[in-house]
Amino acid sequence: MKLALVVPGGVDRSGEYRVIPALLALIERLARSHEVHVFALQQEAAAGRWELAGASIHNIGDGWTRLRAIAAIRAEHRRAPFDRIQAIFSGSCGLVAVAAARLLRRPSLVHVAGGELVALRAIGYGGRLRWKGRLREACVLRAADVVTAASAPVIEALRALGVVARRVPLGVDLQAWPPLAPRVRRTGPARLIHVASLNRVKDQPTLLRALAVLRDGGLAFRMDVVGVDTLQGEVQRLAGRLGLAHCVRFLGFRTQRELRPLMEAADLLVMSSLHEAGPLVLLEAAVAGVPTVGTAVGHLVEWAPAAARAVPVGDWAALAEAIGQLLADEALRLRLAAAAQRRALPEDADCTARLFEALYRHSPADAQGQAGLRAT
Repeated sequence: MKLALVVPGGVDRSGEYRVIPALLALIERLARSHEVHVFALQQEAAAGRWELAGASIHNIGDGWTRLRAIAAIRAEHRRAPFDRIQAIFSGSCGLVAVAAARLLRRPSLVHVAGGELVALRAIGYGGRLRWKGRLREACVLRAADVVTAASAPVIEALRALGVVARRVPLGVDLQAWPPLAPRVRRTGPARLIHVASLNRVKDQPTLLRALAVLRDGGLAFRMDVVGVDTLQGEVQRLAGRLGLAHCVRFLGFRTQRELRPLMEAADLLVMSSLHEAGPLVLLEAAVAGVPTVGTAVGHLVEWAPAAARAVPVGDWAALAEAIGQLLADEALRLRLAAAAQRRALPEDADCTARLFEALYRHSPADAQGQAGLRAT
């Protein structure tokens, strides 16, 4: 097949920086058997083209991005027809994919992978925050021939909107991120890790306040925070005010190779997000033998209580209690780690590619005259 994937970015020329690891793993696997063209809306400001993971990357760039993306897909289709057009993320990506598919009379697939279905007004985040976003999502999700999402909570959110979707988790590349058995804690302070961009959605203030509760309770720990700072030092300043500067390290962005030893050294991954469609890092931690404590979003909802610990969103006292419980009960921590790994390994990057390929085969060869196919 010839496939068009529409993505916001995550496919940088370097293959290491400004990338989405699960997306690269999917592209690489699809490219083994298919001709894959990736249309990145804004990987770079200027339009460009390069090869990555066996696929051709078409960067659209700034200025009338959606219209030019549709035009780029149509131009490539004229060179040799596409069989399927898929968006990874709805929003603008979904709109481009569905519009191009309708114009070219090809099946379209949309994978909901972010905050397309939420409206977090307190932080000004979400695809349904404004009426234009709600209208766009309604049109895109109903026009798509197949809709998918990574976790059960997103599937339920889609069902509430009248859209039936198939669960397709974006899994870990086990070749690049090999499994490691859960390990007994070393002596000394507990090793905690948090992997996420510093932004409003990831809600690091809840994380830091939970750590302050643990510190006040006498727990010795060290927290590594890995992720790009989009808040100009705001989170670091809060850590200082809470008296956590001595036990929390802000490490900034790390490549996958740099992240792996940090993850292997951790006793717990801690997440504090207001919303997640995944997150992938929970799967990465599980593969590396590390259990997760976090807020009740995405995969955490699916895995709790047997393979993760989930607490109410924004509840730093409950988050602190859950962290303390696992660090005080080594047998429980190891059971959670083993259960998490059993959940993550079968849903790896190979599984993701197989599930999408099955949906490509299920889609009609030509969308003309089709009323629309929904995954079941």
